[in-house]
Amino acid sequence: MRFLIFTSLLLIAHAASAQKKSLTVSESVLKQRALSPQRTLGFSWITNKSEYTLLSADYKSLLGYTLDQESEKVLCTVDELNKLLPAEAKIQNLYGYEWISSNELLINNGDVIFTVNPSTKALELKHVGIGAYENLVYHNSSGKIAYTVGNNVYTNERAVTKNTNKNIVSGQSIARNEFGIEKGLFWSKNANYLAFYQKDETEVADYPLLDINTTPGSLISIKYPMAGQQSEKPRVGIYNCKTKKTVFIKPSGNADDYLTNFAFTPDEKFCIIAEVNRGQNELWLNVFDVKTGKKIKTLWHEKNQKWVEPEHPAYFIGEGNDFIWMSEKDGFMNLYLVDFERKTTEFMFEGKPMEVLQEGIRQITNHQFVVKDILEIDASKKLIYYSATGENPCNTMVYATDLNGNSKVISKNEGVHRFDLSDDGLYFYDGYSSISMPNHEMIYTTNGKMAKLLKESSNPMNEYALGTVEINSMKGKDGSELFYRMVKPSNFDPQNKYPVLVYVYGGPHAQMVTNSFNAGANLWMNWLAEQGYIVFTLDNRGSAERGFAFESQIHRQLGTVEMEDQLAGVEFLKSLPYVDSERLAVHGWSFGGFMTTSLMLRHAGVFNVGVAGGPVTDWKFYEVMYGERYMDRPEENQTGYELNALTNYTTNLTGKLLLIHGTVDDVVVMQHNYSLVKKFVEDGKQMDFFPYPMHKHNVTGKDRAHLMEKILTYVIENNQ
Repeated sequence: MRFLIFTSLLLIAHAASAQKKSLTVSESVLKQRALSPQRTLGFSWITNKSEYTLLSADYKSLLGYTLDQESEKVLCTVDELNKLLPAEAKIQNLYGYEWISSNELLINNGDVIFTVNPSTKALELKHVGIGAYENLVYHNSSGKIAYTVGNNVYTNERAVTKNTNKNIVSGQSIARNEFGIEKGLFWSKNANYLAFYQKDETEVADYPLLDINTTPGSLISIKYPMAGQQSEKPRVGIYNCKTKKTVFIKPSGNADDYLTNFAFTPDEKFCIIAEVNRGQNELWLNVFDVKTGKKIKTLWHEKNQKWVEPEHPAYFIGEGNDFIWMSEKDGFMNLYLVDFERKTTEFMFEGKPMEVLQEGIRQITNHQFVVKDILEIDASKKLIYYSATGENPCNTMVYATDLNGNSKVISKNEGVHRFDLSDDGLYFYDGYSSISMPNHEMIYTTNGKMAKLLKESSNPMNEYALGTVEINSMKGKDGSELFYRMVKPSNFDPQNKYPVLVYVYGGPHAQMVTNSFNAGANLWMNWLAEQGYIVFTLDNRGSAERGFAFESQIHRQLGTVEMEDQLAGVEFLKSLPYVDSERLAVHGWSFGGFMTTSLMLRHAGVFNVGVAGGPVTDWKFYEVMYGERYMDRPEENQTGYELNALTNYTTNLTGKLLLIHGTVDDVVVMQHNYSLVKKFVEDGKQMDFFPYPMHKHNVTGKDRAHLMEKILTYVIENNQ
């Protein structure tokens, strides 16, 4: 595969520092959003029209436009609506508005829901005082709501579940948000049925977190299933809104298999659930009757020696039950058309590209690059719009295909794109950024002609003395093409020698280097470059958007090939005449914290200093769903777990190491760092440790400025 490479595309022109503004470390964190390129706010097509709306800069006015209209028309304002609303339903802004017909808006701010005709100002209050509810989902045409209070499900004030056992949790996301699961409540098309996830956590271990905000300190107890231990037992409830009865669907295999990617069929007769075994190497796409919960058939069966990971539900085309399924079974995520009515109950295929895999199953796309997501389906034209990397994995491009696989890219420029199709299928919004384009927003006809320029933004960082950014690629030791980002000082001189901070993540489901504004770099990286540093980031094997073969090499050996690639990056850095190879530092968070600590301990001496935030230090302490996918169970992979347990390498430490952790981290629990610190103490090795009290997995809010100042100060002071 040939990738497009873009090199040394500088975001900020060189200029004397006296002519530029300067940022402090704190400002480089707190002004991250302020120094992002301006975008239009709240773009939305008006239902069934080739007209669109935007929000004003303060989110208080809705502005309407036609394609040949430059000036806006104010359709409604917060002040106008508040005059129509009762005192308990006043709103502060129009953020999150939605067109539900050509002349009706839905406003849902989480505490009040109402519809309004912007022209006549006819307003209907649907729900008010719902701010205390959690996981709320609203069904537009029926006006019904479903939500959770505690661990139970309610719809329109009626209890759907009445579990008093705190270990039975209903209506919330399950599997710790793996498999693309983001919610736990699902309305059928006409709201005749409500589906909800339910998990039984009775056998899952309780994990203690300390709340220091009480006197004395008190226990925050969470359920945390560690690799190899007891996991939650899921099922799906289907609540019949007419009969007020619920049927439950359990896993077909073992009780702790995963029930993922739920979808109702458009006719409301069936639901489709992807069941994954606990070993996560086999998948069954099963169909169930919504009235009885009875399994009807299996439409898809997939197996892989490493893992199978469905992340997208069935996407339906029009009114029928035929749907698009996304799978990377052939090595890259692609689209498949599934005939719902076919009689065959199970099939397997081995990954060879075929137009028809079996009667009723057709592979639509056959890309040798990653399809990311389905964006829109134009049912009348049988067209599917989807995002994909294209040949350059740093991009996110937009493609269209018919059901026969005639696919074409419709994005005009390389970069990371945003897309919105008009309801009539005649126009689409395309917004994108790239390393050379801060933000560009256009409207095109679906025939590819430009209809209107919405916005082309300048780079707000131009006013500041900040580092420059480039993207390029290098070869790994195995021959893989590895993409990297390099941030340099704005006054970079190739005759000088610069220390380097390697910023690393390196784990699955993440891509650090993208052809987007600032190449995906955080503003603090530009600040550090201005202090005379180079900041280097490499996407190693195992990272996202490169296909299964690239990503799955980490199986049963997390850290091994990732470090091999990062060390290849170090050798590349040392080959550059302007890099001070004696002054290298490394920093990362979460999986990046694991990588940072691994590099400092298993390859001691390469880096002078490391700062690891929220690191995994032993995979047996990590959660079942993620950990077992990549490492299998501890009893199945003793060698892999032992090899990557960092407590086995504490005596190797030679440089300065700072470990950081949020004290109520419920993702990478603090046991990881505590165990490592304990082992350092036992071995008589000095290191540094800093807790962030009452922060979870990421330090957020104003405290993040404190965090970055600590990290960067530690790096600068110790990388001498």
